[in-house]
Amino acid sequence: MINSEFKTERVSAHITRIFAFSTELMYLVEGEKRAALLDSGSGIGFVKPLIDRLTDKPLDVLLTHGHVDHAMGASEFPTDTVYINQEDAYIYEKHCTWEFRKSGLWMMSGGDRVTEEDFTPVVPITDWHDLKEGDCFDLGGISVEIYACPGHTRGSVVMLLPEERTVLLGDACNSFTFLFQDYSTTVEEYRESLCRLRKKLDGRCDKVLASHGDGVLSTEVISDNIHVCEQILAGEAGGFPMEFGGDQGLRALEKVRPGHGNIVYNPAQIYRG
Repeated sequence: MINSEFKTERVSAHITRIFAFSTELMYLVEGEKRAALLDSGSGIGFVKPLIDRLTDKPLDVLLTHGHVDHAMGASEFPTDTVYINQEDAYIYEKHCTWEFRKSGLWMMSGGDRVTEEDFTPVVPITDWHDLKEGDCFDLGGISVEIYACPGHTRGSVVMLLPEERTVLLGDACNSFTFLFQDYSTTVEEYRESLCRLRKKLDGRCDKVLASHGDGVLSTEVISDNIHVCEQILAGEAGGFPMEFGGDQGLRALEKVRPGHGNIVYNPAQIYRG
């Protein structure tokens, strides 16, 4: 079994970053009356005891999308406190299996020590509340607003904390955005999602939280990825082969600039079809 002590760091007076075991990050947001856990990690080790130590306020668990490294820890919490866009049922149902979860252990330091007992149980996604654009969670003095951003998955959402002028993008937009799996949208549709999102967030945030790496992204990352989409659509992007988990894609930009946008795309999924 693994040593399941999660590392944490303070982002602000209201936000705590939690480092999980497969490169993913979670965020605990605490208001005056309630708290929210933004993403729940891969369900390797048990994060609920840590959350119980950090806050005694009523808690909601809000998931950016249905991938294994964001949603699988949610089963530790009461089902009526968990929210996810049900559009991602198609991917969650694949990722929640023991076989799939075990297949990803190569990404984790010490993954060879993980046993089935280290994994959280599986809860059907339909047991959780649907999470949609327009939903807002008032925690008391700080709130979490939900915005749709389909692309990486069809049900991907981002979460704005307007009082903190901070947005969590999940995997919807980052410096290595995966858009090449067969369940992702086309590049054309993704660009439209990003343009809508940029317009809605305009002037409302000046800090961007990431779900991987050091947790920090440039405030220009959405505009960066819109530009990368336009390069792909115009046939001007690079085609640098990349493989991940058996899936093949093309990296649009050869060099990854820390915190800035880049996209891994499927040449068969560029235009709306």
